[in-house]
Amino acid sequence: MKRIERIFAVIGLLAIVAVAINAVQLPEEEAKVDAEQIEENEKMINDYNVYALPIPEGLNFAGEPVPVENPDIKERMDRELLVNTYWQSNSLLLFKRANKYFPIIEPILAAEGVPDDFKYLAVIESGLTQAVSPARATGFWQILKTTGREYGLEVNDNVDERYHIEKSTRVACTYLKKAKERFGSWTAAAAAYNAGNAGVSRRMKSQNVDTYYDLLLGEETGRYVFRIIALKEILNHPAQYGFNFKKQDLYEYIPTYKVSVDSAVTDFVAFSERFGINYKILKLHNPWLREPHLNNKSRKQYFIDIPKEGYYSLGK
Repeated sequence: MKRIERIFAVIGLLAIVAVAINAVQLPEEEAKVDAEQIEENEKMINDYNVYALPIPEGLNFAGEPVPVENPDIKERMDRELLVNTYWQSNSLLLFKRANKYFPIIEPILAAEGVPDDFKYLAVIESGLTQAVSPARATGFWQILKTTGREYGLEVNDNVDERYHIEKSTRVACTYLKKAKERFGSWTAAAAAYNAGNAGVSRRMKSQNVDTYYDLLLGEETGRYVFRIIALKEILNHPAQYGFNFKKQDLYEYIPTYKVSVDSAVTDFVAFSERFGINYKILKLHNPWLREPHLNNKSRKQYFIDIPKEGYYSLGK
């Protein structure tokens, strides 16, 4: 009983202290700032709304229509539009990176005869970063070591051309064109980029269907093309999906020129300084150079990208 009385006594004391604290008047300026902050917070809460999204008309991938009149397709498309619209920080980063890297990717797709929509495949594969997956798929196009070598990329500890944006884009184009020839559609070719040609072919045969939208697939490949189309839609209509930015908010494309090298380079720090840049900047533009030197015992010709003058300010 005495223990209970002591507890109530402590509670009463705390109540008295709380009243005393509340009775202390804030300085006038602090009270004004506090009131302004409360008003601002309330405004933000009132202005922030989450909306269901209408499915846009005429959705297509590489000119091939998305059959959203099918209720299953509509739900799957709706999911990817919602997820990528309301994952705002990630989507805003994609807008910024696209401005920097699409000027590199787009002309290669055009030259290779691959639809421009496939640049969004690189977006969902890597977020336009030099990512490495748990399976060790690498670079913008997430190419495995065996696939890279099969398609002519040099992959070793000294040079790994899966990190070379231009060369890896060309490899991706070759793979996609072969898949298009095999399946007869760019949509199925995109799915095959994720699941493999053999995987898609096996499922089509076992399920007796011939289009991606009729296939029952696992979670990842089942979402894959819808994610590409959702990012295409959002990146092409930012204001419609609530994204606001100015041109200066986006990451800058840095033009470069190429320097031919057909011998070993013993020190890339010294090499960089010859062109008025430092080693970090050299690596930013040439991530395929994996070590601070180039072995090149075969005297192969490499082309190293050097940023044009005036884009970086260097400390002394």
